[in-house]
Amino acid sequence: MEVKKNPNVDPKRNSGLFFQIGLVAVLVLTYLGIEMKSEDPRVENEKFALTDNLVLEEEDVVLTMPPVQRLPPPPPPAPEVIEVVKNEIKLEEKKIETTEIEENKPVTVVEASEVGETGPSLDDIPDEMPFAIIEQIPMFPGCEGVAKSKQMDCFNEKMNAHIKKYFSYPERAAENGSQGSVAVQFMIDKDGVVKDIQVRGRGIKQDAELLEQEAQRIISKLPKFTPGKQRGKAVRVKYGLPITFKLQ
Repeated sequence: MEVKKNPNVDPKRNSGLFFQIGLVAVLVLTYLGIEMKSEDPRVENEKFALTDNLVLEEEDVVLTMPPVQRLPPPPPPAPEVIEVVKNEIKLEEKKIETTEIEENKPVTVVEASEVGETGPSLDDIPDEMPFAIIEQIPMFPGCEGVAKSKQMDCFNEKMNAHIKKYFSYPERAAENGSQGSVAVQFMIDKDGVVKDIQVRGRGIKQDAELLEQEAQRIISKLPKFTPGKQRGKAVRVKYGLPITFKLQ
């Protein structure tokens, strides 16, 4: 049996038209998709406030302070109590003895021997006294008018000035670097002259004899002193001092 097609119902008759309509629709949608603009993205920033190491939202913070407390006024000072003292002075009556001398009363004569004994003799004073205990120390020329409390200071100042004036370092000892101290002892005689000079080196490794000779020469240049006295009697006084030899 032969199948016959109706030309009026052929589906391929309008296929070209449908294709063009679909293509136009796709182009229109593509154009609209390109031309339409979306809203730009917005970044919202949230503000925070930092207080006391805590993160809080920004708000108005109201600080309330406690009311100021006022101290009560100090109490008024206590009134002074004035003690009334009676002005009464008691005087002791003393009997005043008369000083009149009775003419008929005998006068008693007191002998000098009955009051005290004869003072010690100067014969018991030794001829030689240590410098530390003598009553009147020997004095350099120029120290005679100094007060007794300052005589020792004057003696030491004059002695130091004398040593500096006559001091001379032995040349050979200086070349060898010899240093040390020389103990010196001498006697100031009754007439104020320096005698019996003795020297001894201490801590000197070499050239001790040269330094000892120099120390003796310095002391021999001392002037004549006002002699020391014990109870007004001139005595011999022993004195000693060290002389240091040191290279700068």
